[in-house]
Amino acid sequence: MNFTRLSFSIAGFLMMSLNPGLIAQKTAAPKKLNTTPLPKPYATPSAVNNSNVTGWVDGKMPIAPEGFTVTKFADGFQSPRWIYAAPNGDLFICESSTKPSSANQVTILQDSDQDGKYDVREIFLSNQNKPFGMLILDSFFYVANTDALVRYPYKTGQTHISATGKKILDLPAGGYNNHWTRNIIASPNGKKILISVGSGSNNGENGMDKEVRRANILEINPDGTGEQIYAAGLRNPVGMQFYPGSSTLWTAVNERDELGDDLVPDYMTSVKRGAFYGWPYAYFGSNPDPRMNGQRRDLVAKTLVPDVDLGPHTASLGLAFYDKNSFPAKYKNGAFVGQHGSWNRSTFSGYKVVFVPFSNGKASGKPEDFLTGFVDDVKKSRVHGRPVGVTVISDGSLLVADDASNIIWQVSATK
Repeated sequence: MNFTRLSFSIAGFLMMSLNPGLIAQKTAAPKKLNTTPLPKPYATPSAVNNSNVTGWVDGKMPIAPEGFTVTKFADGFQSPRWIYAAPNGDLFICESSTKPSSANQVTILQDSDQDGKYDVREIFLSNQNKPFGMLILDSFFYVANTDALVRYPYKTGQTHISATGKKILDLPAGGYNNHWTRNIIASPNGKKILISVGSGSNNGENGMDKEVRRANILEINPDGTGEQIYAAGLRNPVGMQFYPGSSTLWTAVNERDELGDDLVPDYMTSVKRGAFYGWPYAYFGSNPDPRMNGQRRDLVAKTLVPDVDLGPHTASLGLAFYDKNSFPAKYKNGAFVGQHGSWNRSTFSGYKVVFVPFSNGKASGKPEDFLTGFVDDVKKSRVHGRPVGVTVISDGSLLVADDASNIIWQVSATK
């Protein structure tokens, strides 16, 4: 066990005396987008309402706003959960799940003749352990498995990796519900890699000694050395992206369960280096989680208020800023968020892609529905599919990974 690395753990972060220079000293004032009062814990019972996936039949498809068309970009995957667009336009699809039959592979889609159509589809990388985040950096292809970050030698345009990868960092495996996913992105200057690691429990019920290096965004050098905590108290920060043209990191966070239908809201927020965002002691600012019995009041007081309320139990996971020009001007530099959908709410929430408008680098409006139609029958808890990863590709269209129906949808502006 690497005790140097453990010193940067969430457990250590929460149990050691805090360095005032690392943590914001006051709870940030709520933004205009967070004006709805939160209910009290247990205002409604904790519900279990799992969805039943029926698939897309009888020509049904997701629904986009007027001025957009939705097409089936590709199908036949095995739980396509995340999409990575390479600088040259190649697309890498992560196929993984918690099922014993998980494909545990990365598939490549390539437009070999540059005619705007992807004509090559191959298994790019196999024999992984629940892969998720992917990254090309400095002639390496990185893949974040649930238990390790691995990198492979890579040349632009190659369609298969047969070389043996090098594990450059161990990661805590698995997690509560679907907190097994590990996302990765590079800093704008390419000198650092950020890694999202979700909590191993709902609200620390297994003991904080089991949350080592969890509920964090970690930061490392590209060779795996120099690990630090970039930000902590983030229950499950999956989608990560820097705002276009800036060094401001944003993330979509899947918040905690079992406090009632309307607690706790998932959120999207800018991420301040060294900041603390509440888990498991507080939520949405300095609101104490009653299950923590008054522990760590110092951290409760220091918890930052996130920027955008994305709704309770929506499982907001995917995040992509729209940095192209084919969509109408209102979408420029705004954010798309993939909401995988609720299980802990009596009435479904999520199961759609929402859009958050931005102006001058800040969220400027509340989330609005963008891609809907995933719910089939609310009364019978039936859904056609579940959107997760969202990615903007070179032609300016938006791809949406529907891991429940094994389809990738494409949303394009109507010409």
